[in-house]
Amino acid sequence: MILPYKGIDIFYTDEGSGNPIVLLHGFLEDHTMWDFALPEIKKNNRTITIDLLGHGKTGCMSETHLMIDMADVVDAVLSHLNINESILIGHSMGGYIALAYAENNTEKVKGLCLMNSTFEADGEELKARRTRANEMVKDNFESMVRMSFANLFSESSKEKFEVEFKAALKIALETSVDGYIAAQEGMKLRKDQTMFFKNASFSKAILLGKKDVVLNSKAIAEFAKTNEITVSIFSEGHMSHIENKTECLNSIIHFIENI
Repeated sequence: MILPYKGIDIFYTDEGSGNPIVLLHGFLEDHTMWDFALPEIKKNNRTITIDLLGHGKTGCMSETHLMIDMADVVDAVLSHLNINESILIGHSMGGYIALAYAENNTEKVKGLCLMNSTFEADGEELKARRTRANEMVKDNFESMVRMSFANLFSESSKEKFEVEFKAALKIALETSVDGYIAAQEGMKLRKDQTMFFKNASFSKAILLGKKDVVLNSKAIAEFAKTNEITVSIFSEGHMSHIENKTECLNSIIHFIENI
């Protein structure tokens, strides 16, 4: 479905009935990344997926898509659907957006699950890498996406899940250069949400990959345990919905059912 929004079109899906579950994809992904989970989740829940700014079938708004800009898109879709309370599950960048949404709409959030994501802001080294990547993609988009995307999977997963890897890479390569750059700029500028997430009263969970090279999974897991936040650690990398599909889906369902 399409929602006109500030001069662009926002694409979203709305399936099932029951408690609203909002699924937010990551960088270089679109709503189809949730195909692995939709059939099971929508059995007992109303399930909303959204193509975020500059991704999938949703257009770009500016040269920088701040996480709050993305969160405002989520709010616009949920308001359009008359949804006043929901559970958010965000993969990678989708987790950053879920946090931005939750901070501005805390009373509307029943639960938030960070999937291969973090509450921390970018460090200076990661900010510099994003800046360099944005310069390089202007002339070498395909090569840059292929290289960075491959790093999201553990070495064994790239072979074991070759079909899924190629399908996900195809989606990544369909992202526009403008969408790539705007999202990177927005992620680079996002604020630290550690204390907000720690103190939030809604239900919380974190799903991590042990071999994730993007996140410091060990430190995030320690934070979760110290603050009595539910945490699940899977065997592989950053793409748990592909690399640890069954365990990931089971953890998501368990999180939803226990709210």
